[in-house]
Amino acid sequence: MKKTLLALAALLLCAAAPVRAADAPVLNAEFKDFLQMPDGMYIGEAAGVAVNSKGHVFVFSRGNTQGPVYGSIAAQLLEFDANGKYVREIGHNLYGFGFAHTVRVDKDDNIWTTDKGTDMVVKFSPAGKVLLVLGRKQEAADYGTGGIQRVNPPRPPVAGMFRQVTDVTWDPAGNIYVSDGYINSRVAMFDKNGDIVGSFGEPGTGPGQFNTPHTIAADKDGNIYVGDRGNGRIQVFDHTGKFLRMITQMNDVTLPSVIHAIRQPPAAGANVANKTISPGAPWAICISPPNRSGEQFLFSSDSYPGRIYKMKLDGTLVGTIGSAGKEMGHFGDIHELACPDENTLFAAEELNWRVQKITIRPGAGAVTN
Repeated sequence: MKKTLLALAALLLCAAAPVRAADAPVLNAEFKDFLQMPDGMYIGEAAGVAVNSKGHVFVFSRGNTQGPVYGSIAAQLLEFDANGKYVREIGHNLYGFGFAHTVRVDKDDNIWTTDKGTDMVVKFSPAGKVLLVLGRKQEAADYGTGGIQRVNPPRPPVAGMFRQVTDVTWDPAGNIYVSDGYINSRVAMFDKNGDIVGSFGEPGTGPGQFNTPHTIAADKDGNIYVGDRGNGRIQVFDHTGKFLRMITQMNDVTLPSVIHAIRQPPAAGANVANKTISPGAPWAICISPPNRSGEQFLFSSDSYPGRIYKMKLDGTLVGTIGSAGKEMGHFGDIHELACPDENTLFAAEELNWRVQKITIRPGAGAVTN
């Protein structure tokens, strides 16, 4: 009898225990190859994807390349309607386009691009007119101009300039936050008019320090979420840049039984400073608009094992979607995510040259191997 009671108590404790990160369920999702390209026109590496209030989808592609094999111009901003039909190209031959990184759409349907090749952030009106330029690329006429050289320790950032910029977001007041980026490892802050007001962060591994802040998003309260990819974590700050907390729960989810990854992680037990290919390392994040209850969800994607993680804003895991690979429902380096609502996602893939539309359905999902 005593053994029976102990066993029953253990079962009750298990039932009451919260879901561990390792036990996060696979969400039931449908996948669609979304883009309908005109004949003779092609997508390159899909670096960025964003959605406006009409459901139109904007893709920042490393296509339409010009120049030498190494160092070619690879940036093309394309618009598609809500059904995936091609609408137009925006910014053809734009001075600020060199190597596409991300695209975002603000609350007024303005379109913003961040370009790693030119170190420029460009704001377009919904009609495609350039409204604002942040940063400046190196002058082609300068003697010896070439790629930015990495030095250790890194040079301090220069106000109003970027070094391999990665992404942009805004708080509810319209203030601008730019993740900057591969070299500067900081977030630059601008007011709504584009005047620089400060920055936060520096290279490192401690709280408030970054190793490639690769992706950035804001919630309805103006808190800023930074995908600190090289450190394998998401850091959260208030609108002034004050550090609030870290999110690392996505790092602990059990790996799939089969992983079709192209990029391979470091060997087990290796002391690796850069966690870019580690499970859960955030390559792309987005935050869904508030639902009827006012709740928002945080989505993050990694390169290995190639999953999307759906979380509450405190980092509590809701579930995972997909895994690495080439077929639909698999992912090849998701470089940007757009989440127009909590059950709809668009994933721009570098390695598979496509954008998948993902719809989360009720019920349990099957493991994608």
